Amino acid sequence: MKALRIPLILSLAALAGCSSILGSGPREPTTIYAPEIRVAADPAWPTVAWSLVIAKPTAARVVDSPRISVRPTPGELQVYKGASWSQPATELLQDAVQRTLEDSGRIPAVSSADAGILGDYRLVMDVRRFEADYAGQAAPAATIEVNAKLVQNRSQRVIASRTFLQARPAGGTDIAQVATAFEQALSALSGEVAGWVLTSGQADASRR
Repeated sequence: MKALRIPLILSLAALAGCSSILGSGPREPTTIYAPEIRVAADPAWPTVAWSLVIAKPTAARVVDSPRISVRPTPGELQVYKGASWSQPATELLQDAVQRTLEDSGRIPAVSSADAGILGDYRLVMDVRRFEADYAGQAAPAATIEVNAKLVQNRSQRVIASRTFLQARPAGGTDIAQVATAFEQALSALSGEVAGWVLTSGQADASRR
């Protein structure tokens, strides 16, 4: 996990239905966390001959943000003061899944939709949760929930759909410990998504 400290001006966040622990005030250092995702390919993953495009994931505005969200109690969502992700949650997810597939060596081509490359299949993801959830415990769990759909590009047919959920307990309440738990959860979820994409796409390609 890379953590950089840079000066930023923090302003009061006004997010509908959520409270924030960011306060207005003088310039102060902010720690930027950049998860490093390294996922080893599962021997059970198939090697495929088709290509994949990953669409930019969607999410609610409060989720699609570089702020690190925390849920201290049910129904209450805040953000950690003095800390931020290096990218919005949707981009962290997209980069993690794409890197996992590329590094696996099991697929000849995988790219983001904005690269302008046409693929045989398209992965569409919606990020439902990307938050540290206390859930009544002394320390939070890094919780990531994603709904994914695999679409056959030529027919625009959804060939598979699944919701993925990872919750990794943090070693404590310190933000660095929480960020480490997020790195673990994102790695595990990326591996699950990659394996599911390869298996589902190959099953469809074999039928055709």
